[in-house]
Amino acid sequence: MAFVQNFPFLSIILSLFSGPLCAVLDGKWARRVNGAVIAIIGILSVFVLKNVIPAGQPYVYRMGHFSAPWGNEIRVGVLEAFMACFFCVIMLLCMMGGIRERETEIEESKQNLYYVMVNLLLCSLLALIYTNDLFTAYVFVEINTISACGLIMIRQTGRTFEAATRYMIMSLLGSGLLLLGICYLYAVTGHLLMSNIREQVQLLAAGGQHHISLMVALGLMSVGLAIKSALYPFHAWLPDAYGYSTLSSSAILSSLVSKGYIFLLIKIFCRVIGFDVVTESKVVNVLFVFGIIGMIMGSWSAIKEKNLRRMIAFSSVAQIGYIYMGLGLATEAGIVASIYHVLSHAATKSLLFVAASGLSDASGGSDRYADITGAGFRNKLAGTAFLVGSLSMVGMPMFSGFISKLFFAQAAVGHAHKMLPTVIALAISTILNAVYFMKTVIRIYTPMGAYDAVKGDGTGKADGIGKTDGTGKADGIGKTDGTGKADGIGKADGTGKADGIGKRDGTGKTDRAEENGAGSERSASDWQEVGRTGRQVVIWEQPAKSAALICFILLNLILGLNSDPIMRLIQGGIEMFD
Repeated sequence: MAFVQNFPFLSIILSLFSGPLCAVLDGKWARRVNGAVIAIIGILSVFVLKNVIPAGQPYVYRMGHFSAPWGNEIRVGVLEAFMACFFCVIMLLCMMGGIRERETEIEESKQNLYYVMVNLLLCSLLALIYTNDLFTAYVFVEINTISACGLIMIRQTGRTFEAATRYMIMSLLGSGLLLLGICYLYAVTGHLLMSNIREQVQLLAAGGQHHISLMVALGLMSVGLAIKSALYPFHAWLPDAYGYSTLSSSAILSSLVSKGYIFLLIKIFCRVIGFDVVTESKVVNVLFVFGIIGMIMGSWSAIKEKNLRRMIAFSSVAQIGYIYMGLGLATEAGIVASIYHVLSHAATKSLLFVAASGLSDASGGSDRYADITGAGFRNKLAGTAFLVGSLSMVGMPMFSGFISKLFFAQAAVGHAHKMLPTVIALAISTILNAVYFMKTVIRIYTPMGAYDAVKGDGTGKADGIGKTDGTGKADGIGKTDGTGKADGIGKADGTGKADGIGKRDGTGKTDRAEENGAGSERSASDWQEVGRTGRQVVIWEQPAKSAALICFILLNLILGLNSDPIMRLIQGGIEMFD
């Protein structure tokens, strides 16, 4: 065995033991260890990938050199090595982009604990990618869940405690169903190693034995992992978990954690049960239907959202729907499209979260739509990054989102019953994506005065939108009558009331401001304060975040402009599953 073939096991062990090491270090040293570990594992994964591609076949690494059932083993192929390398790149960039937020939002005494959770999370993701044992996969699913829960609640606010509790409840429900499915499968086949289960399932399916038990096991595992990856309607925990966590946590949760569960489900379909058996079970039809519903409903929820980060979170519900729709097509092309969308979504959604943080920095720390007006001018790099991420999510050519949507459409062509629903769902979802992402882009690139710089005083004068004098006349916008009312943009009378964009009375209150559906009022002085706290943010002010944004943009362009070699690599990896 070549020495490089030990690297996957060493990567898992390195990330596992770096967790306890960070627990005894202070925050700064723990951060350095965490960054070094992620970088080293990424480099090791590159060497593994370079070793596996020329070989053209996977290899099995037996830990302790004991065969089943006494020993455990991991399996390394092209797709596994590539996903490990890609996950490390995304995690490293997420950690780079959120350095300042971690230092300001997490207590200094608990910062080292944050890196403990990140290292354990990386360990669990690597194990889910490489493991060849179903029960080992379940163990690391639980480690993944606990680590992710810690990343959510580390800010120690009421919102994050509530979000972590919701996440834990839903995740434990999913874990329980997954474990029940594994138990059913073990009772039927007598094996836990994926390759051995596959052989036994094929024999049982050929003989028509234990058909119901196999379908129950498959259904339980599929629903359990669908819950954990936030497939609609099991997404209730997601908006708060992504929306109120610290930046690095939101980016990692949206781009990596749910994708680890989806990759495990793909392995169960292809390497444990066999995709021919999965197709005959009709479980894929259920995933197809809920995937399409998630594409539409996730986008609809995002349109109604008034908070930027929660909008991005609801967008993840729609994007996860895309992935399950591809799996539901029950073809190799559908699986390839889903895996490509996993890559596209991981690169783009983490880009959007980091860019949204930059826009918030330029808007007095606020994520509300009302406050980010013109933020693209105040933080040019974040605005550009958000524009790139939005265009990718909508599906514009040159960007990764366009490629994955194109592959979904191609995978659906020729499918007797699913082609038309897939194409219609793609069209509707793309339009909805354009509505809420382009609405946000227009908002951040609209000068402040066009929305919020309406001023009113007791004399009835208003500027920024139009002017009125004491007689009630208005110029530059619309018409007025004898009562001093103006239409076209809003109304203004002698007392200074205005509506249309927002209402303002003599006390200066406006009803435009709402956050999370709560409905609140802010005074004119509050709006002016937002304008004062909004500030110019330059690239060198936060070099790590700026570097992360630039790398995310480049990664998105690479996925969009160099899709052919990546697609061949994914196809080769799926062929190795057999």
